[in-house]
Order: sequence, then structure tokens, then C-alpha cells
Amino acid sequence: MKIKCPVCKQKKEWQGNPYRPFCSERCKLIDLGAWASEEYKIEGRLEDETDMPPSEQERNND
Repeated sequence: MKIKCPVCKQKKEWQGNPYRPFCSERCKLIDLGAWASEEYKIEGRLEDETDMPPSEQERNND
């Protein structure tokens, strides 16, 4: 079965591909870099101190 790489859109065999779902190590690293530079984000609410356990709240108040 062939899949489409989410980065470059090239079709690559799924079986035996150590980089799946990517076609290559290069595309895998491009995707990782996008997450690291915050190009991709998962929406959610911001944490505030009331959501933190008491031990975390104390560290933030120091």
C-alpha cells in the first residue's frame, strides 16, 4: 500500500518504510522542525494557576 507523505505529498510504500508516515528522514525532520518552531499548534485553553497542583503554584510564586 502506498501513502502520501504529509510534507512533500510524494507517494511512498507503507510497508518497510522506517520513516512512515513520511517518505524520508528529511520530511520527518521538516515536520519536527515545524512543531519545534510552533508553526503547528494544538488549540486548547491556557493554563492558569488554579489548574496547577499546589506544588507547582508555590514554585511559580517564588
